[in-house]
Amino acid sequence: MPSETLTIGQEIIGRADHLARWSDMPGGLTCAYLTPAHRATAKQLRQWMAEAGLRASVDALNNVVGRWDSAKPGAKTLIVGSHYDTVRDAGRYDGRLGILLPIAVAARLKAEGHSLPFHLEIIAFAEEEGVRFGTTYLGSSAVAGRFDPAALAATDKDGITVAEALRDAGLPAEEIPDAARNPADLLGYLEIHIEQGPVLLDAGLPLGVVTAIAGAVRRKLTIGGEAGHAGTVPMGYRRDAAAAAAEIVLAVEKICGAMPGLVGTVGQLAVPDGAVNVIPGRCELSLDIRAGDDTLRDEALADVEREIAAIALRRKVTVDRVDLLRAPAVACAPAMLKRIADAVVKAGVAVHSLPSGAGHDAVMFGGVTDVGMLFVRCGNGGVSHNPRETMTAEDADLAARVFRDILLSYGP
Repeated sequence: MPSETLTIGQEIIGRADHLARWSDMPGGLTCAYLTPAHRATAKQLRQWMAEAGLRASVDALNNVVGRWDSAKPGAKTLIVGSHYDTVRDAGRYDGRLGILLPIAVAARLKAEGHSLPFHLEIIAFAEEEGVRFGTTYLGSSAVAGRFDPAALAATDKDGITVAEALRDAGLPAEEIPDAARNPADLLGYLEIHIEQGPVLLDAGLPLGVVTAIAGAVRRKLTIGGEAGHAGTVPMGYRRDAAAAAAEIVLAVEKICGAMPGLVGTVGQLAVPDGAVNVIPGRCELSLDIRAGDDTLRDEALADVEREIAAIALRRKVTVDRVDLLRAPAVACAPAMLKRIADAVVKAGVAVHSLPSGAGHDAVMFGGVTDVGMLFVRCGNGGVSHNPRETMTAEDADLAARVFRDILLSYGP
């Protein structure tokens, strides 16, 4: 049963603090897939789900599921969830807010004697970040029916495969397909998430209605120039790979900064075997372009590639490309957008619509069922994936009120 003395927001903050005690690192929070900290976190979440009056279970990937069955004949299922694994040296609310808040709201609704005209599944997805094995969305991909069996062969830094880690945890890998939900049985998928950015904070608003989850293209670029002596090769004769890379970085910034909803990042930049007195003959850099609309993203990528070609021609360097990722944008369903927006207005908050530039478990449900997402304001300048990530109990209370009204808006 929920505490009589705590608000939902205070309960969420306290439980997030409690979960942070289980970590793979001293003095901070890291919770990677199927480590002892991860398994302890799953056990605690299952206990809280059971205490909330939910039918709690763990599936073959260590997703923790709390189910509230409806008595209505032919009822469909609304899935609400997020992930409980973390990045290295993480914040306490990324992912976990979207688990703790629904549990707390469901506990109170059940205690008040409410019934729902749909089955409610609160799912704590076991792996979204990809920290240990370089995989992402393991948990939600299985529930969405999109699990790739090749992921079982992925290895961690110690050479342990996902399949071996599952076996060591006593989880039956052969039952992973059983986690898939039938799309025909689903009412929708809803995720509540800390914003991980400064937009709501700067707008002075506690909540935001997410319109779409950005699609991303990632590439690795390798620039080939010509190494030479830093003191003897005149500037006009150089084929400097690093100088070309610097121009590319600025081109990405200029092109992607000219259009709202579009972002471009060069997050990795290296001169392999570089030396202080050698003109760089080779440079490697990453390229990440995202937008809530795939057409906008692809047009920006084409503009960037034209600039890269012009830079390469002028500087007499070569550019090789390797595609690392192409993920489509996921638009939130109009019916979900309206339901969330109506609940936000009912809570006395102005509706602020915005895209999500980060990926979320919701991505896996795009094309499977209707998707919706509610953002909660992030403090400390909007910093996330960081120990300084913060959220107020008051904002969590408002988000809980909105979630409660969304559930009850489906009728008796």
